[in-house]
Amino acid sequence: MNSLETKNKFAVIFDMDGVICHTNPFHAKAFTVFFDKYKIPYTQKDFEQHMYGKHNSHIMTHFFGRPIAGAELKELEHEKEALFREIYSENVATIPYYKEFLDDLKFHGLNTAVATSAPQANLELILDKLQIGNKMESLLASEDVSLHKPHPEVYLKSAEKIGVPPNRCLVFEDSFSGVTAGLNAGMKVVGVLSSHKKEDLPPCSLYIENYSEINASKVLDILMAV
Repeated sequence: MNSLETKNKFAVIFDMDGVICHTNPFHAKAFTVFFDKYKIPYTQKDFEQHMYGKHNSHIMTHFFGRPIAGAELKELEHEKEALFREIYSENVATIPYYKEFLDDLKFHGLNTAVATSAPQANLELILDKLQIGNKMESLLASEDVSLHKPHPEVYLKSAEKIGVPPNRCLVFEDSFSGVTAGLNAGMKVVGVLSSHKKEDLPPCSLYIENYSEINASKVLDILMAV
Protein backbone atom coordinates (compact mmCIF):
# COMPACT_ATOMS: atom_id res chain seq x y z
CA MET A 1 0.00 0.00 0.00
CA ASN A 2 1.56 3.30 -1.06
CA SER A 3 1.46 6.49 1.02
CA LEU A 4 -1.38 8.07 -0.97
CA GLU A 5 -3.54 4.95 -0.53
CA THR A 6 -2.73 4.95 3.18
CA LYS A 7 -3.65 8.63 3.56
CA ASN A 8 -7.02 8.07 1.95
CA LYS A 9 -7.80 5.07 4.12
CA PHE A 10 -6.61 5.54 7.72
CA ALA A 11 -6.20 8.12 10.48
CA VAL A 12 -4.47 8.40 13.85
CA ILE A 13 -6.17 10.73 16.33
CA PHE A 14 -4.35 11.94 19.43
CA ASP A 15 -5.76 13.28 22.65
CA MET A 16 -3.38 15.98 23.91
CA ASP A 17 -3.01 16.05 27.72
CA GLY A 18 -1.19 12.92 28.82
CA VAL A 19 -0.84 11.74 25.21
CA ILE A 20 1.21 14.28 23.27
CA CYS A 21 2.57 15.98 26.40
CA HIS A 22 2.63 14.87 30.02
CA THR A 23 0.72 17.94 31.19
CA ASN A 24 -1.18 16.42 34.09
CA PRO A 25 1.40 17.33 36.78
CA PHE A 26 1.19 20.96 35.60
CA HIS A 27 -2.61 20.89 35.56
CA ALA A 28 -2.41 19.57 39.14
CA LYS A 29 -0.14 22.49 40.10
CA ALA A 30 -2.58 24.95 38.53
CA PHE A 31 -5.57 23.37 40.26
CA THR A 32 -3.68 23.41 43.58
CA VAL A 33 -3.24 27.20 43.34
CA PHE A 34 -6.81 27.60 42.06
CA PHE A 35 -8.47 25.46 44.77
CA ASP A 36 -6.38 27.02 47.53
CA LYS A 37 -7.66 30.44 46.45
CA TYR A 38 -11.26 29.23 46.71
CA LYS A 39 -10.57 27.17 49.86
CA ILE A 40 -11.67 23.95 48.13
CA PRO A 41 -10.31 20.72 49.69
CA TYR A 42 -8.63 18.14 47.40
CA THR A 43 -6.44 15.05 47.51
CA GLN A 44 -4.17 13.36 45.00
CA LYS A 45 -6.76 10.57 44.73
CA ASP A 46 -9.40 13.20 43.88
CA PHE A 47 -7.15 14.46 41.08
CA GLU A 48 -6.66 10.94 39.70
CA GLN A 49 -10.38 10.15 39.76
CA HIS A 50 -11.92 13.51 38.91
CA MET A 51 -9.33 15.60 37.05
CA TYR A 52 -7.21 13.57 34.63
CA GLY A 53 -9.02 13.21 31.32
CA LYS A 54 -12.12 15.08 32.51
CA HIS A 55 -13.67 18.23 31.11
CA ASN A 56 -13.63 21.29 33.36
CA SER A 57 -17.42 21.15 33.78
CA HIS A 58 -17.05 17.81 35.56
CA ILE A 59 -13.97 18.89 37.52
CA MET A 60 -15.47 22.15 38.80
CA THR A 61 -18.81 20.55 39.67
CA HIS A 62 -17.13 17.73 41.60
CA PHE A 63 -14.70 19.84 43.61
CA PHE A 64 -17.07 22.72 44.33
CA GLY A 65 -19.75 20.22 45.34
CA ARG A 66 -22.49 21.89 43.30
CA PRO A 67 -23.37 22.32 39.62
CA ILE A 68 -21.00 24.71 37.82
CA ALA A 69 -22.21 25.74 34.37
CA GLY A 70 -22.83 28.64 32.01
CA ALA A 71 -21.09 31.94 32.63
CA GLU A 72 -19.71 30.82 36.00
CA LEU A 73 -18.04 27.80 34.40
CA LYS A 74 -16.53 29.95 31.64
CA GLU A 75 -15.15 32.42 34.18
CA LEU A 76 -13.65 29.77 36.47
CA GLU A 77 -12.32 27.75 33.54
CA HIS A 78 -10.65 30.83 32.05
CA GLU A 79 -8.97 31.59 35.39
CA LYS A 80 -7.69 28.06 35.94
CA GLU A 81 -6.52 27.48 32.35
CA ALA A 82 -4.68 30.80 32.31
CA LEU A 83 -2.84 29.61 35.44
CA PHE A 84 -1.99 26.35 33.68
CA ARG A 85 -0.62 28.11 30.59
CA GLU A 86 1.49 30.42 32.76
CA ILE A 87 2.96 27.45 34.65
CA TYR A 88 3.42 25.22 31.59
CA SER A 89 4.53 27.63 28.87
CA GLU A 90 8.24 27.23 29.64
CA ASN A 91 7.96 23.49 30.24
CA VAL A 92 6.29 22.25 27.05
CA ALA A 93 7.78 18.91 26.01
CA THR A 94 6.44 15.79 24.36
CA ILE A 95 6.16 12.35 25.83
CA PRO A 96 9.43 10.68 24.72
CA TYR A 97 9.76 9.91 21.01
CA TYR A 98 6.39 11.45 20.07
CA LYS A 99 7.84 13.65 17.31
CA GLU A 100 9.74 10.73 15.82
CA PHE A 101 6.57 8.65 15.84
CA LEU A 102 4.57 11.47 14.25
CA ASP A 103 7.19 11.84 11.51
CA ASP A 104 7.02 8.08 10.86
CA LEU A 105 3.22 8.26 10.52
CA LYS A 106 3.49 11.14 8.05
CA PHE A 107 6.25 9.36 6.09
CA HIS A 108 3.86 6.42 5.67
CA GLY A 109 1.06 8.71 4.55
CA LEU A 110 -1.29 8.42 7.52
CA ASN A 111 -3.77 11.16 8.37
CA THR A 112 -3.17 12.60 11.84
CA ALA A 113 -5.31 14.73 14.15
CA VAL A 114 -5.65 16.12 17.66
CA ALA A 115 -8.95 15.83 19.55
CA THR A 116 -8.71 17.32 23.04
CA SER A 117 -11.06 18.29 25.86
CA ALA A 118 -8.73 21.21 26.61
CA PRO A 119 -9.54 24.79 25.56
CA GLN A 120 -8.36 26.08 22.18
CA ALA A 121 -5.80 28.37 23.86
CA ASN A 122 -4.07 25.37 25.46
CA LEU A 123 -4.03 23.53 22.15
CA GLU A 124 -2.52 26.55 20.42
CA LEU A 125 0.15 26.95 23.11
CA ILE A 126 1.32 23.36 22.73
CA LEU A 127 1.11 23.28 18.93
CA ASP A 128 3.07 26.54 18.68
CA LYS A 129 5.78 25.40 21.08
CA LEU A 130 6.16 22.00 19.40
CA GLN A 131 5.66 23.24 15.81
CA ILE A 132 3.46 20.27 14.84
CA GLY A 133 0.17 21.91 13.86
CA ASN A 134 1.00 21.76 10.15
CA LYS A 135 1.30 17.97 10.40
CA MET A 136 -2.35 17.52 11.42
CA GLU A 137 -5.35 17.14 9.11
CA SER A 138 -7.75 18.06 11.93
CA LEU A 139 -7.51 20.02 15.19
CA LEU A 140 -10.46 20.03 17.61
CA ALA A 141 -10.64 21.49 21.13
CA SER A 142 -13.28 21.87 23.83
CA GLU A 143 -15.01 24.74 22.05
CA ASP A 144 -15.61 22.58 18.96
CA VAL A 145 -18.02 20.14 20.63
CA SER A 146 -21.12 20.31 22.79
CA LEU A 147 -20.72 16.87 24.39
CA HIS A 148 -17.49 15.90 26.12
CA LYS A 149 -15.64 12.63 26.66
CA PRO A 150 -16.68 9.86 27.32
CA HIS A 151 -19.16 10.93 24.64
CA PRO A 152 -17.56 10.19 21.24
CA GLU A 153 -18.49 13.50 19.57
CA VAL A 154 -14.94 14.89 19.33
CA TYR A 155 -13.66 11.67 17.73
CA LEU A 156 -16.60 11.31 15.35
CA LYS A 157 -16.21 14.95 14.26
CA SER A 158 -12.48 14.38 13.72
CA ALA A 159 -13.13 11.36 11.49
CA GLU A 160 -15.76 13.29 9.55
CA LYS A 161 -13.43 16.28 9.09
CA ILE A 162 -10.63 14.04 7.81
CA GLY A 163 -13.00 11.98 5.65
CA VAL A 164 -12.11 8.59 7.10
CA PRO A 165 -14.66 6.09 8.54
CA PRO A 166 -14.46 5.66 12.35
CA ASN A 167 -13.49 1.99 12.05
CA ARG A 168 -10.36 3.09 10.18
CA CYS A 169 -9.23 5.45 12.93
CA LEU A 170 -6.82 4.66 15.76
CA VAL A 171 -7.11 6.81 18.90
CA PHE A 172 -4.30 7.44 21.42
CA GLU A 173 -5.71 8.11 24.91
CA ASP A 174 -4.50 8.10 28.51
CA SER A 175 -7.70 8.31 30.61
CA PHE A 176 -10.72 6.14 31.29
CA SER A 177 -13.13 8.69 29.83
CA GLY A 178 -10.92 9.25 26.79
CA VAL A 179 -10.47 5.55 26.00
CA THR A 180 -14.21 5.10 26.46
CA ALA A 181 -14.88 7.97 24.03
CA GLY A 182 -12.68 6.36 21.39
CA LEU A 183 -14.34 2.97 21.83
CA ASN A 184 -17.79 4.61 21.80
CA ALA A 185 -16.85 6.14 18.44
CA GLY A 186 -16.24 2.66 17.04
CA MET A 187 -12.48 3.22 16.85
CA LYS A 188 -9.54 1.16 18.04
CA VAL A 189 -7.55 2.66 20.91
CA VAL A 190 -3.94 2.63 22.12
CA GLY A 191 -3.66 3.33 25.85
CA VAL A 192 -0.82 5.72 26.79
CA LEU A 193 0.19 4.89 30.36
CA SER A 194 1.26 8.38 31.42
CA SER A 195 -1.36 8.93 34.12
CA HIS A 196 -3.02 5.56 34.72
CA LYS A 197 -2.09 1.90 34.93
CA LYS A 198 -3.25 -0.57 32.32
CA GLU A 199 -5.77 -2.09 34.72
CA ASP A 200 -7.36 1.34 35.29
CA LEU A 201 -8.32 1.71 31.62
CA PRO A 202 -10.89 -0.09 29.45
CA PRO A 203 -9.43 -2.78 27.15
CA CYS A 204 -7.23 -1.28 24.42
CA SER A 205 -5.61 -2.77 21.31
CA LEU A 206 -2.19 -1.91 22.75
CA TYR A 207 -0.67 -0.08 25.74
CA ILE A 208 2.52 1.99 25.61
CA GLU A 209 4.66 3.90 28.11
CA ASN A 210 6.16 6.10 25.38
CA TYR A 211 6.40 6.26 21.60
CA SER A 212 9.57 4.21 21.27
CA GLU A 213 7.25 1.20 21.64
CA ILE A 214 5.22 1.83 18.49
CA ASN A 215 5.70 2.78 14.84
CA ALA A 216 3.63 3.26 11.69
CA SER A 217 3.90 -0.43 10.80
CA LYS A 218 2.36 -1.44 14.15
CA VAL A 219 -0.37 1.17 13.68
CA LEU A 220 -1.29 -0.28 10.30
CA ASP A 221 -1.30 -3.81 11.75
CA ILE A 222 -3.79 -2.68 14.41
CA LEU A 223 -5.97 -0.79 11.92
CA MET A 224 -6.10 -3.65 9.43
CA ALA A 225 -6.68 -6.41 12.00
CA VAL A 226 -10.16 -7.93 11.96
